[in-house]
Amino acid sequence: MQISRREYCQSTASLALATVVLGVSALPPFEGLALADTIPAAELMKPNALPEMSMGNEKASVTVIEYASMTCSHCASFQEKTFPELKKRYIDTGKVRYIFREFPLDTLAAAAFMLARCAGEKDSSKYFAMVDTLFRQQRQWAIEKPTPPLLAIAKQAGFTEKTFDACLANQKMLDGIESIRQHAAAKFKVQSTPTFFINGTAYPGALSIEEMAKAIDPQLKG
Repeated sequence: MQISRREYCQSTASLALATVVLGVSALPPFEGLALADTIPAAELMKPNALPEMSMGNEKASVTVIEYASMTCSHCASFQEKTFPELKKRYIDTGKVRYIFREFPLDTLAAAAFMLARCAGEKDSSKYFAMVDTLFRQQRQWAIEKPTPPLLAIAKQAGFTEKTFDACLANQKMLDGIESIRQHAAAKFKVQSTPTFFINGTAYPGALSIEEMAKAIDPQLKG
């Protein structure tokens, strides 16, 4: 079932977020799917509906792909506890190319991803900055009535109420995010977040830096 903008946006002039209760608004589960062990690199890297959001050396010998949901507490924990060291140790040193892909588990997560996409439309670093902020402030905005805190965070990133509403009204972007999610579920059998693919091998769960190092280090050239 495809996400519809009407699930989380009010049909008013403001197009602000409707009240969304996490769990109640959750997307249908992908039953009967077992996580694949490995996916060929060519399959994983096929272009999707939206531009890839990545950082690091495009020619790195190791590629880490993360599928995450903005309302996932385990994803937020990984972002806070593991990602800074992953970035320092592997991404900033050119050893790893890191790709972040949207896998919203509910309509509120999809809306948050849309704001990140709008923020980073011309500069991907602003996308990652927005994602980081939303994860770190997840407890403030991932609530029953998210509009005021989510709008406040967006304003700190340079949005106005008008551009905030316009972003959330972008059906093409919402469809693109849904396409990424559906493709990951159908082709790569992703069914939980976070799920990582490290050079094609799947690792579900919020990995520690030690667990990531154990998967990355043997594949580094030189």
